[in-house]
Amino acid sequence: MPKMKTHKSAAKRYKVSATGKIMRRQAGIGHLLQHKSASRKRRIFKMVSISGSHFKLISKELPYRKYAR
Repeated sequence: MPKMKTHKSAAKRYKVSATGKIMRRQAGIGHLLQHKSASRKRRIFKMVSISGSHFKLISKELPYRKYAR
């Protein structure tokens, strides 16, 4: 049986936490930051875990996610 390949764009977009949760960046921090409040920017700079509905889809793209540290 051949090895499964990791989807490289998914590996760059998602990180795996120590507890096994898949984390992603939040949208809205790329540009146009001047008019956003400081508290809003602090909130969206942080990583958040993916939703349950996307977990199965992203898990297929990261077959070796337990080793991604």
